[in-house]
This record gives sequence, structure tokens and C-alpha cells, in this order.
Amino acid sequence: MFGTRLHRARKSAGLSLRDLGALVGVSHAAIKKYEDGIAMPSSGILIRLSQALKVRAEYFFRPEFLTLEAIEYRKHSSLPKKRLQAITHEVIDQIERRLELENLFPQSPIKAFGGIDRLPQKIKHLDSIEDVAVTVRQAWQLGLNPIADLIDVLETNGIRVFMIDTDADKKFDGLAAQVNGMPIAVVSRNWPGDRQRFTLAHELGHLILQGRLATGLDEEKACNRFAGSFLLPRDSLLREMGEHRNALEVKELALLKEEFGLSMMSILWRALELDIISPAYREEQVKLFRANGWDIKEPGADYPSEKAHVFEQMVFHALAEQYIGESKAAELMGMSLVQFRSVREMQVNVGCAVAAVDQ
Repeated sequence: MFGTRLHRARKSAGLSLRDLGALVGVSHAAIKKYEDGIAMPSSGILIRLSQALKVRAEYFFRPEFLTLEAIEYRKHSSLPKKRLQAITHEVIDQIERRLELENLFPQSPIKAFGGIDRLPQKIKHLDSIEDVAVTVRQAWQLGLNPIADLIDVLETNGIRVFMIDTDADKKFDGLAAQVNGMPIAVVSRNWPGDRQRFTLAHELGHLILQGRLATGLDEEKACNRFAGSFLLPRDSLLREMGEHRNALEVKELALLKEEFGLSMMSILWRALELDIISPAYREEQVKLFRANGWDIKEPGADYPSEKAHVFEQMVFHALAEQYIGESKAAELMGMSLVQFRSVREMQVNVGCAVAAVDQ
């Protein structure tokens, strides 16, 4: 188990055997022996390994080891494989800590995913996805109103959501997967809120539509359609825009973005999908956005980023009920005991103090 975890932590850090050996002060051959289970490091080397890999020593001896199944990435095709491996390892570490925490509770604090019984077994047309999105909203008692806190909605309905820091990875948005039969969604912490929300809704589409699409339907296009329909339902957009428009104001798009948390470009695409605007008009607006650089940074303030609260809430819940002590709580949150005590005692802004926390 130690060797497997060392290998995973090294891959997550993007280090070669030689790189890690240089940081720790041993040969690359020694690192290879640790990973292969041929040798164990001394306590001093273990501490240096922890420091070099930015993990607590307890990480190497955590009993459970998980794998991601049925992974669906939302990423650019040119994202380096090495970085994708690192992201995957980081996600697995977060999941392990999350499940370890959940297992401390007498009853699971997270409901099982499911309860969506009225979905069609086979979806033959992209237009049918509009009704699928509404059915999910009805099952989750969301109505047709804007969703203020998407992560909370997903967590409440049995999808565990994880956020990772990917400042340098402009080519990665998120992923959906299964772990021990439980659905998870992962999103970059560093994108504006509207991009995070579309990614999360897209990943929800993978979980909902899996195995339901007729042969010939492109799954990525289907998930994009689901994301738009889920965040901005057909009837809501028709109510806001009307059934047919010859033109739209940029400010009008900005107000809809502020209300529904969907980018202006995505709203334009929704208007085209529902035949509110013509293909020619949408293309004209796309050219306008590109000419003004709005395809990269839309005018106005960014939509607020999503926040993941459930994991931290569970940590402090477990601490209050004495399921865990401070040391274990700090380990689960990926911070030192000193940092954790500062957060617990409200001495500093939590958002700043837990910058090292992964979710």
C-alpha cells in the first residue's frame, strides 16, 4: 500500500523518480524500491517525502484505495497525458478523504443518487433532451426557476462534487465518473461561475444520459444540450425572450446571465436551439463577440464562482460529535494542525486559511 500511494503522489506532483530523489536526497533507484515495495524509507526520509509531495505522512498509510470508473472528461484534446494523470490522482485523493469522513457517521450524510424513474429508456433526438432536463428538475423539486447553488443541488441529490485547482490547465474543465457505484463530478475551482456551472451540468448530463442515447447521437453534443436545458429550461427562456426575436441587446443577454448563471454565448446558443433566433443572426452575434474579445472575456462582471461547502461542514459536524479529533480533522482537510486550529477558532478568513484544502 505504501508503494502504491507513493507512486500516486509522485505522479500527482508531476515528478519523475529522479526529480523526487533529488528533492528528498536519495537516488532514483531508492525511490523505485520504495514504490515497488522492496524497501521502506526511514522516518526522516518519510518526512522529506511528505514535504516534497505536499501530503501529510498519514496519507501513505491510509487503508482504502479507489479507482475511477466510467470516466468522462470535459477537456481540450491537447491536454498533456501527464497532467491528466496528475489531475486524476488528485481527484482520487480527495474522494478517499471524503469517503473516509462519511464512513465515520452512523448513517450516511449523503443520500443515494437515483429516484429519476420517468426518464425515457432510449433518447432518439437531441430535442428530446429538453424534456429529460425538465423531468430531472421536477424529480429534484427545482421547478423552472434559476438554480442559485448548483453544487448544493447536486450534493443534495447524491452526486459528490469535488473542486481542484488548475491555474495552469486552461484545457481542463471537469470530469464525471463512478466510484464504488457512486457518481462524482469534478470541476476546476479557477473558472468563472458560469463556466463552472455549465461544466457541472454537462457532467450531470453524462451521468443522466449514460446508456440512454440512440446510436448515432453524439454524447458530447447531447450533454451540452442537457446542460443548457437544465440551467435555462425551454419554458423559462421563452417566457424571458418570447417565441421569436429579430434581434437581442447585449445588456439583455447580460441580465439573463446574471439571473440563470449561464454565459451570454450559451444563452445565444439556447435561443438558436429553440428557434427563437435564426442561425444567421446567431452567427452575426458570434462575429460581434469575437471582434470585441467577448468570446474570451464577456462584458461585465464575472458570474460568482460556485462554492463547495459540504465537505467542510461534515468535518466540523464530525468534530462536534467527537467522531474525530483535531488531528484527524486537519488531515482530512489537508492542512497543518496550526492552520486547522486557526480556522476552527475563526481567527482568519476560512477561504484564505483553507487555500490548501481540495474541496
